[in-house]
Amino acid sequence: MNGVHDMGGMQGFGPVLSEADEPVFHAAWEKRVFAMVMATARWPIDTHRHGLECIPPADYLRMSYFERWLTAFEALAVSHGVVSAQELSTGRADPAVPRAEPPFGPGAVPAILAAGFPSERPATAAPRFAMGDQVRARTLNPAGHTRLPRYVRGARGVVVLYHGAHVLPDTNAHGAGEQPQPLYTVRFTARDLWGPEAGATDTLSLDLWESYLDPAGDDHGKTS
Repeated sequence: MNGVHDMGGMQGFGPVLSEADEPVFHAAWEKRVFAMVMATARWPIDTHRHGLECIPPADYLRMSYFERWLTAFEALAVSHGVVSAQELSTGRADPAVPRAEPPFGPGAVPAILAAGFPSERPATAAPRFAMGDQVRARTLNPAGHTRLPRYVRGARGVVVLYHGAHVLPDTNAHGAGEQPQPLYTVRFTARDLWGPEAGATDTLSLDLWESYLDPAGDDHGKTS
């Protein structure tokens, strides 16, 4: 979806401030939010990301990183039956509301983090592109989740790596299945993305799924 979260290339939001020796967590509540999401969530990471995208823009911009996590988690926990809206508002459990137990407990968080969230799956078809192929990122404007940034849509690039087949975020975020696709690293020149004022030797590499790409000679990507 085209939301405020997709800020690449946008201007007017001020400088990116770097905090020296920044801690992982700035407060104890941030640790608790992180643990709740890791131990309780029964939805894919792509669903969590889409939950972040659905936060109203004004709220998204004023919130800190873990405030966004908490807001998305609360909405998803209600929609997945982990907790009820009434329980969130009152802070008290409602024994009359049936719900499934969380799949993990807090003690499982270290093991979950160690295992990670691997997305590679067995390939079901040969990749359409090979290293060195010229491609064009398609101009897509989906209403749901996607990992295709706005600033790269319609731009030409070159495939520099093939990563095998990986879970497609666009479907996995919405309960439509993993539908794994070939995943490529595509390199773009800064000038193809940002215009002639960008550095002549600067490049940007993005991992993009096959359905995001067309052959560079195919103008379909400009209008789809």
